[in-house]
Amino acid sequence: MAEPAVTGQGSDASGADRTLARTLTAPGLVAIGLGATIGAGIFVLTGTAAAQYAGPALSLSFVIGGIACGFVGLCYAELAAMIPEAGSTYTYTRASLGAFPAWIIGWDLVLEFAVAAATVAVGWSGYAQSLAADFGLRLPPSLAGAPGDGGLVNLPAVAIVLLLTGLLTRATREASLVTGLLVACKVAIILAFVAVGAVHLRPELWHPFVPDNAGAFGAYGWSGVFRGAAVVFFAFVGFETVATAAGECRAPQRDAPVGLIGSLLITTVLYVAMAAVLTGLVPYRDLDVADPVAKAVDAIGLSAFATAVKVGALIGLTTSALTALYGQGRIFFAMARDGFLPKMFCRVHPVTRAPVASQLVIGLFTAAVAGLVPIDVLGEIVSIGTLLAFCLVCATVLILRRTDPDRPRPFRVPAATLTAGLGILSCVALMASLPAETWIRLAIWLAIGLAVYAGYGRHHVRIN
Repeated sequence: MAEPAVTGQGSDASGADRTLARTLTAPGLVAIGLGATIGAGIFVLTGTAAAQYAGPALSLSFVIGGIACGFVGLCYAELAAMIPEAGSTYTYTRASLGAFPAWIIGWDLVLEFAVAAATVAVGWSGYAQSLAADFGLRLPPSLAGAPGDGGLVNLPAVAIVLLLTGLLTRATREASLVTGLLVACKVAIILAFVAVGAVHLRPELWHPFVPDNAGAFGAYGWSGVFRGAAVVFFAFVGFETVATAAGECRAPQRDAPVGLIGSLLITTVLYVAMAAVLTGLVPYRDLDVADPVAKAVDAIGLSAFATAVKVGALIGLTTSALTALYGQGRIFFAMARDGFLPKMFCRVHPVTRAPVASQLVIGLFTAAVAGLVPIDVLGEIVSIGTLLAFCLVCATVLILRRTDPDRPRPFRVPAATLTAGLGILSCVALMASLPAETWIRLAIWLAIGLAVYAGYGRHHVRIN
């Protein structure tokens, strides 16, 4: 017989402590949100999405993604304030739909966060190698890229993942302080790039703003704008991390909505401005590289500024990878707490209060993916996983409004049925814009998850 649902507090049967430290505040959550969202979306995937799908209209892609994410962000805010536990979408699905749907979305989040961190690490590697090349330093080709990119392993990507994993095994407070400092530097560099780039714009590069369709769905034209929105939706994965951190807030009912909505507004504005400047400096077809911002600042011709921007990109990608790894460790913690995974993953260090085992396993898995898989494949996988999770968030708000209407809601979604419904429709429309291969990869991952659930999870789960 199933045991009562656990709350995420206290100790497990062996006496091991499972309580995460509550040290975060609203500014800390905004910093985590900016750290997660302002990263690969600006510094890496803008180039791929502009070159392959949307052209100069990439700015519209970010507007569409921001609107869709606005609906989802309001739903997140209600749930994070109402259910302030580690686990984010997984926790919300557990509360509304039960064990099996919770496992499915938790397994999806494993893919989403781990591959997000790997994608960012590959982008980090691109900028690190570009900066090193400015000083005459180059890695051997075999160590500079994944097998699909002409190498054997992307060594810098592996190294940054392992370094950040080591930081996250220490303490949430330390990681939050580092993130806050790096986010401030990153935003300053982005604003400087937008200001300097605006002076050197070549407006003729924006014409035509929406390039003619190349004869296939998603290859420019308006279908390309929507496919671009679906691909860069990866950039908004940070909302998962903010919601995941709600269980470590001092006042989650107040801080979680501020962190979610505040980071959404700031990042959307920065994304739109960055995309406009980027495509106004370099012909969009030339941006299909791992370091498009580096290519743009090189086009400006200010060498000292180019170095500063590349350093800023490295900082931005570092915080993005850090927060993605942080979120994944907490997802593992929440799933192990409920019995889906072995108990070792829900034990926290007695001093640092960090889930060390969860963080180490995720770090090793992510490092392997970052070292061996090309960035274009990684970005699309993250986007479809994120969109699926966001659909579940909106659905959970509607379900809990019907099944538990009297539960206190410190923050309520305005016009919940309309807002959540538009959130679901927006996410489904963007998912439909992604290539068929991306759907196949998601199906394979979920099939593996079903096998793990059948072999272990369903026999150990502790959710009614």
